Amino acid sequence: MATTVTRKGQVTIPKPVRDRLGIQPGAAVDFTLDADGRVILTKVGTPPPKSRFAGLVGRAGKGLSTDEIMELTRGEV
Repeated sequence: MATTVTRKGQVTIPKPVRDRLGIQPGAAVDFTLDADGRVILTKVGTPPPKSRFAGLVGRAGKGLSTDEIMELTRGEV
């Protein structure tokens, strides 16, 4: 995704990036320069997840027992 820098040094963050990071108007962001020359954009106040699955840990709730799942898959309910 490419964007253009204005005379004032401003850029528009592409919508897919804003959506992925949850950046809303007025949100603060941080720019970090990586050793290899890349720039990393981070939403301030939200630590980046350890992995793309880290945010899902603990979200399922109590759920069904193994026996209940087996009954459902066998059509016994």
